[in-house]
Amino acid sequence: MRTELLTPAGMQEYEAFIMAHPKGHFCQSAIWSKVKNEWDFEVLLARDEGGALRGSMAILIRRMPGMPYRMLYSPRGPVCDIDDAETLSALMEGAKALARQRRGFSLKLDPDVTSDQTAFVDRMRSMGFTLHAEGKNFEGIQPRYVFRLPVAGRTEEELMAGFHEKWRYNIRLAARKGVTVRVVGREYLPAFHELMVETGMRDRFVTRPLAYFERMVEGMGEHLRLYMAFYEDRPIAGTLAIHFGDKVWYLYGASSNRDRNVMPNYLLQWEMIRWAVQQGCRIYDFRGVSGDLSEDNPLYGLYRFKKGFGGELVEFCGEFEYCFKPGAARAVDLLRKVYNRGATALYRMKNRGRGE
Repeated sequence: MRTELLTPAGMQEYEAFIMAHPKGHFCQSAIWSKVKNEWDFEVLLARDEGGALRGSMAILIRRMPGMPYRMLYSPRGPVCDIDDAETLSALMEGAKALARQRRGFSLKLDPDVTSDQTAFVDRMRSMGFTLHAEGKNFEGIQPRYVFRLPVAGRTEEELMAGFHEKWRYNIRLAARKGVTVRVVGREYLPAFHELMVETGMRDRFVTRPLAYFERMVEGMGEHLRLYMAFYEDRPIAGTLAIHFGDKVWYLYGASSNRDRNVMPNYLLQWEMIRWAVQQGCRIYDFRGVSGDLSEDNPLYGLYRFKKGFGGELVEFCGEFEYCFKPGAARAVDLLRKVYNRGATALYRMKNRGRGE
């Protein structure tokens, strides 16, 4: 087994590999690196003695402000058979070597591996990685808990029959009330962003700037769809979805404070699920939910909404970290927490009175 860095000549082989692999993820694709343009992008490839590609791991690299060190992060990597110890070991050793070359203080990854895969967790720990899996909300970079709907081999009628009856009613109500959903172009991004700001104020989260969504639409190309729900010729809700390999992910959603009674969000979800069926996907991924399922949890409503469409709660094993410079890693984590608190407070102060 040998590892090597991806070159432009091997890009087509690499993209085809992760597109076809069950662990493939859009965050591992080179097209996602166009969205994350403030990070460098490298890919490790693991080949067997015959030269066949057995595994890969895309790594984002970023220098921390005011520090000589860099953070290395592999979102939902690696892409390989997690029971193939030889390939997994080769990729991890290659990643650690790359981190040393690039003056990395920390290497993080959050693989598409469920929490019951204890042999994988033990193997990662034996290679020196620490597992961070304590929180049940959104403490990590990627959500540890997601809701997924299996769609392979199921018709639209069969999927609809699996929804909670109130969810089926709301989908039909939206259509009866005159809500229409369309796949639209980037000209609707400003309207989507306005709805996102309104949603952020209502639900108290910090939103990304318009330029981020513009890069996403440009970088992801045909893999991404912007859905908008219209009522009385006005856009009242929107979503961004990504199709890659055998999955469709619901990535972002936004809605107006007005006209929520016509249930546009239910119809939007249904149209994205239909896209997954039309593409022959295995999974429709609703993305993150809280792992705290108590009804007094402020995030319970998000879980309840996604659960109403059927599917299952999936718990990933969590975020692994290999620290080269523990002191620098602690300092960066502290700075990130301070920044997040400050950014949230500033955002609310700037937007006070808008949508509250």
